[in-house]
Amino acid sequence: MRLTLYKWTCPDMMTPTIVAASVAIALGIGGGLMTPIGDWYRDLRKPSWQPPNWAFGPAWSIILGLAAWSAVIAWNAAADDGARRDIVILFATNAVFHFLWSPLFFRARRPDWALIEVVFLWASLVALVAGLWPIAPMASLLIVPYLSWVSFAAFLNYTIVRLNRPFGNAFAR
Repeated sequence: MRLTLYKWTCPDMMTPTIVAASVAIALGIGGGLMTPIGDWYRDLRKPSWQPPNWAFGPAWSIILGLAAWSAVIAWNAAADDGARRDIVILFATNAVFHFLWSPLFFRARRPDWALIEVVFLWASLVALVAGLWPIAPMASLLIVPYLSWVSFAAFLNYTIVRLNRPFGNAFAR
């Protein structure tokens, strides 16, 4: 099997790129705004293997950039409007679950609720990898770093919950 890195097939070549990049940027900015690193977060017990706070922004920027690239490749490789609809559903579902995690963990101060939500985020990524593979294998492979990072982040989230529970006074200031 030969993997094609990129192939323009869409009559309007820029629209999928602009949409994918705009969504990636919006998710990045939205996630950043929903992630205050204040005293509450600093006071949580965290494992020694947690990456430094500064590493999360660059990691998410790369991951969201790869996801945008994946979306463009899949869109352009889609055989028909039905396949394009499926691609939009897969990426939109992932975007919703991607966006929900930070407000649960940081704004609501409920890492336990975020741990439940991350299962849905992870499942949306598995669905993306599986759903994109028949359309464009390269698009599917570009999601693998995202899936790997969320797998790591889910384990980090689990560890933080284990080290700090219970979180019943989430909204206490």
